[in-house]
Amino acid sequence: MADLVITAASVVAGANAATETGAAGEAITAGQAVYRSSTTKKLMKADSNGASAEIRTPIGIALNGGALDQPIKFQKSGDITIGAALTPGVAYYLSDTPGGICPVADVGTGEYVCLIGLATSASVLALDVRYTGVSN
Repeated sequence: MADLVITAASVVAGANAATETGAAGEAITAGQAVYRSSTTKKLMKADSNGASAEIRTPIGIALNGGALDQPIKFQKSGDITIGAALTPGVAYYLSDTPGGICPVADVGTGEYVCLIGLATSASVLALDVRYTGVSN
């Protein structure tokens, strides 16, 4: 799978961004897809091959990095400069690498399909997280 190569320092929320904060349940890097654990209430890296729907359903993209128990601000919707080279018009999905994002062409067989957003330019992703509950 060819995940986006994200430069964490270049991840920036757009003017129309809806954001929230939480505590990290593991080391998280800016630009990674995160979910909130129902057990610990902490943010964890989402994974399209996760053992449960909770793990496969991201609630946003981390805007900063942090270690265990450090505060993480994440974006739930709106435009985000993702810090990676995008192809305008292409759909980007949760990958099978924890926290990773990949283009639609790289969603593998057996992975659960979760849209992260659509590229509106070579650097901006319009976040619109949609978990289907269906494996590819």
